[in-house]
Amino acid sequence: MRKFFIALIFFLGIAFVILSFSELQSIAETLKQTDLRIFALALLVQLGWLYNMGMTYRSLYHVVGLEEGGRHLTIVATAANFVNVIAPSVGMGGIAVFVNDGNRRGHPPGKVTAASTLYVFFDYVAFLCVLTLGLVVLVRRHNLETSEVIASLILLAIALGLGILLYIGSRSAEKFGGALAWMARLVNAVARPFTHREYVSEARAHSFATEIAEGLVEVRNQPKKLIMPMLFALNNKALLIVILLLMFLSFNVPFSAGTIIGGFAIGYLFLIVSVTPSGIGVMEGVLALALNSLRVPWSQAVVITLAYRAVTLWFPLGVGALAFRRLQSSNT
Repeated sequence: MRKFFIALIFFLGIAFVILSFSELQSIAETLKQTDLRIFALALLVQLGWLYNMGMTYRSLYHVVGLEEGGRHLTIVATAANFVNVIAPSVGMGGIAVFVNDGNRRGHPPGKVTAASTLYVFFDYVAFLCVLTLGLVVLVRRHNLETSEVIASLILLAIALGLGILLYIGSRSAEKFGGALAWMARLVNAVARPFTHREYVSEARAHSFATEIAEGLVEVRNQPKKLIMPMLFALNNKALLIVILLLMFLSFNVPFSAGTIIGGFAIGYLFLIVSVTPSGIGVMEGVLALALNSLRVPWSQAVVITLAYRAVTLWFPLGVGALAFRRLQSSNT
């Protein structure tokens, strides 16, 4: 049933965008103005985003007491991003890629998992900074909707919850294990009517907590090391915003700073809270609507949205497939 609803949302989102092609003439006019040099520059910036992701992990490895090369972690992070899209499992598939690579290179799985969890936390915090600016833009333009407020509150709750868990883990492995076990019981209570079995093992939650706490202790001892990962996380969002800006330039569409920040903030917000992997089918519709509400003509908003997703989703997905294959071949 869950897969059915995910597929339904996916196809509704795609259908929403396809229906936009009723304005084919306007879209064709927009495409005629494409500057392929700027589009190619956007692809290069996206490669820079992948490298920045690897450097973020490198800084987080350093925080938990591990040392690894940025080039290698860029390959691993790119492969993990690929796995998270093709095999969505709330990010666990991507973490498994890091843990498997860590095992091969002699890194403790607990510390690798701690670094991966910290990456998610910093990614949320960095985006919340951008989201704040985006919401300010929407309020000033009287475009803020209830759905956007609710989605923002959901994201804030997730970030706060993850931050609290990480803080507990850095202080006490026992309390951290208890918190994860409580969450496991909650998940099992919700899932049992559908799965008729325990979906998450409480015993595994305790052992998992002990492993992660081992890495989080390093964070407590040297909190100043967290500055660099935060800067990398902010740069991650800055590069994605630059790509959206380049899409406007590539298709010669007029824009303002508020349009770029506001459109990106709302589109990325629904990418995070979406039930589909990487917001496929959802972000396409939301970003186009957000840009249109910020006074971008509908046909141009659709073209920019599809081009942006081509650069930030499908292009890194292809690169990720190559990175994953490279990791697999190096493991044999």
